[in-house]
Amino acid sequence: MRLSATDVYAFQALGYLGTQDPGRWVASEEISEATGVHRPYLVRILAALSAKGIVKSKKGIGGGYALSRVPRLISLCEVVRAIDGPVAPLSCISLNWHEPCVEEARCHARNTIYTRMRDAMLGVLQEFSVQDLVVDAQQGVSYGHCLGHLLKPNA
Repeated sequence: MRLSATDVYAFQALGYLGTQDPGRWVASEEISEATGVHRPYLVRILAALSAKGIVKSKKGIGGGYALSRVPRLISLCEVVRAIDGPVAPLSCISLNWHEPCVEEARCHARNTIYTRMRDAMLGVLQEFSVQDLVVDAQQGVSYGHCLGHLLKPNA
């Protein structure tokens, strides 16, 4: 599994939203300014997170975005799935987007290696929550530096 720029931006935005008082609606302009994420891209990320119930949005004057739950109740697994879709490396082992394979029953790699890879990724992402991102946001940590460390295919 690789993190994408969109994952990093989503983490940064969620960390910022997690620092806000409950019930406060935060405008996309404010989130953009605070996180350094360009507003048009940020709005698309927030829309994806809203569609999956991670953030809520309110239109009009006094509107904006807020976390749908307290930060510790939003797992990073939920966030990554909202942004990237399946966490599993292959559809034949996906828990939510399973596509059968004719070799499933006898495929040793699927039934051992690939399944363990999926379980390890899910386990780590389930173990951490938006609250962990809030810690960084409160300390002023910018994930912008992470963008320079994203691994490219065939790197």
